[in-house]
This record gives sequence, structure tokens and C-alpha cells, in this order.
Amino acid sequence: MQNNVRPETMERITTPALAQAFIQEQLAALKAQVGNKKVLLALSGGVDSSVVAALLIKAIGQNLVCVHVNHGLLRKGEPEQVIQVFRNEMNANLIYVDAVDRFLDKLAGVSDPEQKRKIIGAEFIRVFEEEARKQEGIEFLAQGTIYPDILESGPVKAHHNVGGLPEDLKFELVEPLKFLFKDEVRVVGHELGLPDGMVYRQPFPGPGLGVRCVGAITRDRLEAVRESDAILREEFAKNGLEGKVWQYFTIVPDFKTVGVKDNKRCFEWPVVLRAVNTRDAMTATVEDVPFALLQHITQRITAEVPGVNRVLFDLTPKPTGTIEWE
Repeated sequence: MQNNVRPETMERITTPALAQAFIQEQLAALKAQVGNKKVLLALSGGVDSSVVAALLIKAIGQNLVCVHVNHGLLRKGEPEQVIQVFRNEMNANLIYVDAVDRFLDKLAGVSDPEQKRKIIGAEFIRVFEEEARKQEGIEFLAQGTIYPDILESGPVKAHHNVGGLPEDLKFELVEPLKFLFKDEVRVVGHELGLPDGMVYRQPFPGPGLGVRCVGAITRDRLEAVRESDAILREEFAKNGLEGKVWQYFTIVPDFKTVGVKDNKRCFEWPVVLRAVNTRDAMTATVEDVPFALLQHITQRITAEVPGVNRVLFDLTPKPTGTIEWE
């Protein structure tokens, strides 16, 4: 479709001035498209949905209804950051849905990675649909579609799951970022005043920590992933690796190993550290993390994360390993 092809004359957004020009152009376009009608947005807190939210807040204010679904698979502090930035600082019309128990109950005992993904995606659609039906006067659905999504999977950003809403809702799509690449979205987000921790955050899979809690998800092991990931991110930031390394995270597999804590034998999980660099995610190299830093991170994780007695570092490039473990 011609309206889903980036104009050849469109200049790459690489500077604050170009970003400001784009913002002003989109504010006018959004006001013209939406008028005084209401727009619904699934606000995950990721880069794309956050920038769309910030644009629409400037354009239509309280007529944007943001829905943030906490499915229990987000990183430490992310739901709180969404509430702080959008509700408290930007005065967004934000609906927070605590669906942690609902998701984790559905995932109990499910170990197959693809089945986990399908459950998370389907349940997200159901929760979002329920919230959508509670609203009155919604005529538009905003999505964080960016240009690579159109090139790879067509005009609807299906991997955000919003594209699976029932047709009877008959929302018209609002996609202000659909001609931008990720680096351009970040420049725009920065100019909109979003915090750097949100704008420049590393890639995060749609199923969240669900694919890093390898095998059947349990609440205690999920917390081990969340807490160890927070320690890794904190230490990388302290040591100048934030922004230098493309993606870094922890994995907790579904098995235990013998260890010693407090002079007693223990049987607990290992935590695997992963840190990779890539240009296109088709191939990836492993970051050469200083050994002293790895030792320090190991000491912190084994001391601070309950149920963990061992830390490993994944040295596998892509290929042969994928970036994620599931």
C-alpha cells in the first residue's frame, strides 16, 4: 500500500531540530485526524508506545486513554516508572491494570516457549479488550508501529498484540511513528522530554521476562530473574557499559545445582549473564566484560538474590546461539 511506504524525500531524523520539526508536523496531523475524539493506547513503557503516548498527550491531552497492563513479566521498577512519568509528570489519562495473578496462573506448568508466548499474547489481548469495552466514545486505536514493523510484518504491529482486537470494536488506527526507524524514534522521544532510561532502554522481548525464566515459570524463579537483572543493569550503568552494550540480561534456567551457603550445603538455581552487541540482530558478538566486574556482579547476585548459588557467563555468539535463550 502506497500510504505505508516511507517517502523518498523524507529526511532522516538525526538532530534535535529535525525532531522538533517532525513533532510539530505530527501534532498538526494528529489533531486533524482525531479532532476531539478519544484515542486508546496500550502503553507498555517501551520506547515506541511511550513516544506515541507523549505525542498524543501534547496533541489531544485527556482524550488519550492509556492502558498499562502489568502482567508480572516486566523488569524491576518498570510499572512504577510508567505511572510516575505518564500519570504523575505528564498528567496522562492512565489506566493501570494489575493482571499479575491472571497471567502467572495461566502460565503455571507451561514449559514450551512457543506455548508461553501464545498464552501471554492471547491473555494480553483479552485484558486490553476488556478495558477497551469499559470505555465510552473511543474511535481510534494508537499503536507504536515503526517502519521496520511495516517492512517485516505489514501495516499492523501484530507483535504488540493489539492487532488482535475483535473487529467489532472498529477502531481507526493512529500510527504517528510508522515511517521512523528506531534510532529516529529515540531522538524524537528525547525531544519530547521522556527520561533517557525510557528512550534509550535496550531491546526487550514482547513476552518479557517470561522467556528468561526458562521452562515453566514459577513466581520465585521469576523474581530471581527480575532481581538479578536489576543488579546486572545497575552494575553495567555504574561501570560505563550502559549504552555501550546493545543488550544485556540474566536468565534463570529450570534446574538447581549444589552449593554452599553459611557453611551449609544448598541446592539452588544458577543465574546466567548474557551481554551481546549487534547491528541487525541477525548475528551477535559477546561483550568482553572485565573479569573483575563479573566477579563483583557474581558476589552481589549470590548474596542478594534468594535461591541463587551460582552465576555463569554465556560466551556464545550468534550463531550458534540466539540472543535470547527461548
